[in-house]
Amino acid sequence: MDSGNDLFIRYLSEAIGAGKAKVALSALGEPASVSVRMNPCKLPASGHFQGKVSGVPWSEYGLMLEDRPVFTLDPLLHAGCYYVQDSSSMFVGHVLRKILPEVHADGPLRVLDLCAAPGGKTTDAAASLRSVLGDGFLLVSNEVIRSRASVLAANVALWGDPSVMVTSADPAVIGRNEGFFDIILADVPCSGEGMFRKDADSAAQWSEENVEHCVARQRRILADVWPALAEGGLLLYSTCTFNRYENDGNVRWAADTLGAEPYDPEAAPDWPEIIRTEYGYSLVPGFVKGEGQYCAVLRKTGGKPRMKVSGNGRKRANGVLPAGVFSIPVTEIVKGDIVKAVPEVIADDAAWLESAVRTVASGCAAFSRKGKDLVPCADLALSVCLGKDVFPRADTDRKTALRFLHRDTFSLPDAEKGYVMICFEGHPLGFVKNLGNRCNSLHPQERRIRMDIGC
Repeated sequence: MDSGNDLFIRYLSEAIGAGKAKVALSALGEPASVSVRMNPCKLPASGHFQGKVSGVPWSEYGLMLEDRPVFTLDPLLHAGCYYVQDSSSMFVGHVLRKILPEVHADGPLRVLDLCAAPGGKTTDAAASLRSVLGDGFLLVSNEVIRSRASVLAANVALWGDPSVMVTSADPAVIGRNEGFFDIILADVPCSGEGMFRKDADSAAQWSEENVEHCVARQRRILADVWPALAEGGLLLYSTCTFNRYENDGNVRWAADTLGAEPYDPEAAPDWPEIIRTEYGYSLVPGFVKGEGQYCAVLRKTGGKPRMKVSGNGRKRANGVLPAGVFSIPVTEIVKGDIVKAVPEVIADDAAWLESAVRTVASGCAAFSRKGKDLVPCADLALSVCLGKDVFPRADTDRKTALRFLHRDTFSLPDAEKGYVMICFEGHPLGFVKNLGNRCNSLHPQERRIRMDIGC
């Protein structure tokens, strides 16, 4: 679709006003922005990115980059030190941080990111929840499409927070767990008007019929998952589109139909570039540096009270993990040959939900058992809760780090023999078994760099 299409212009003008629409239309013809969000648990040096760098007003750890580097060839991306995310999308994380004080849970806070792939909002939420609550939260990151759920699980593993659980379930299945969640993030599939600069397919597929289809699908998703939100809980609704039918219109529909009241988190008092709508906030190119984003908050006024759960009798290991492997108290769980660790404070909640919803990953896969030996899993090196000095470390140069990530052969003649953690600029990337004359890589085949690394 040409951005000059009369119907699109009408929809855009209805949403933000005719004057603002002209500014936005002009901006949609400009190059897309580039931004990243740092991992506060693995924060690399502030001078890591070359060229002109500026901050994102609503994200303490967000950075706008002047140029787009080849992220794939940056070892720190693979270490989970940052996530490549649009700056406007980071506003949803800001709103989450604003509403956290409004939710009081009897036990660990339970948060659902309903439509989570590829993981930008999940990793933002994980960092925010950990900074406020420590280990006292369970973040369920869901993606119904299984191929996308695998990508989501890989990105969550790189981020390294064991309090994040990845599931792949239809919203209706999640909705059967009445009153389980305190907060739900619903970044629902939309017509993608806000991504026209980054995604040519979104522009080509835009039509009035597609908008109507998206509205219907968004309402089904909200209605299906709604029972899972506890009475008094908050739902953060977001899209990457502009039109009022998918945005304010659906918020009004949810309030009237599902039993809720719009909630104003007063999230942008100091940023006039963010456009206030009837029920939420709209970030629009031409006014902000990033792409398009809408978000609003609803408070549930009825439904079931918060669900209470207890242990489900799942088999748990005792003392399999070596002492000091994790810096926090964990519950050890055996699943086949894998010994995984779940933060102790959320172990019952995670186990209960895992028995009810198809789970892709939970906790941290720590070791695989091969006979009497424990082989460290790749995810253990990436965990933000890995204890200090657990494994010998080899801090490599960029060339060697890329060879490891490419699964090329190399040797570490000066390192200890046995399992060694490969690091770059002090940040763990994964494990090898050092035999002296060569190293056996434990880097997962599915995570290896496939492009030419130039080494």
